[in-house]
Amino acid sequence: MLNAKLTIAAVALTAALSGAVFAETPKAPSGDPIAVPSGMDVRWLETLRDSQGPAGLTMRFRFVAPDLAKKKVSQEVVAKDMEALCNGYALPRIAKSGPQPAQIVIAIADRVFPFGEADESAKQYFEAYSIENGACVWELF
Repeated sequence: MLNAKLTIAAVALTAALSGAVFAETPKAPSGDPIAVPSGMDVRWLETLRDSQGPAGLTMRFRFVAPDLAKKKVSQEVVAKDMEALCNGYALPRIAKSGPQPAQIVIAIADRVFPFGEADESAKQYFEAYSIENGACVWELF
């Protein structure tokens, strides 16, 4: 029994030191709607701070917009909303000290599903941005 407790404690300590994230997927988006150019009802779902992307440290901001499934929304409209979310929501939430992300990824889906899992029935958009002169700059995926 003591060995099992020590093993669990060692695994937890190793995970904490390595920066691994063991978080449940949020059940529902939280907070008030976030203003976007399209006027869609967009709400924050979660922020993943320790993702490693091809450019280095990546912060992922996930949002839910049920209107994506209910209305015909063009990719151009969603792209403007994502840029507004990057500049108006994500950038102000990046710490001014410590490691700075090389990239911000904005994801908007019509429903909640776990990060990294595929849901072919979900409508989802995502874009990557670098940060230059205090602004989000769209990156070609």
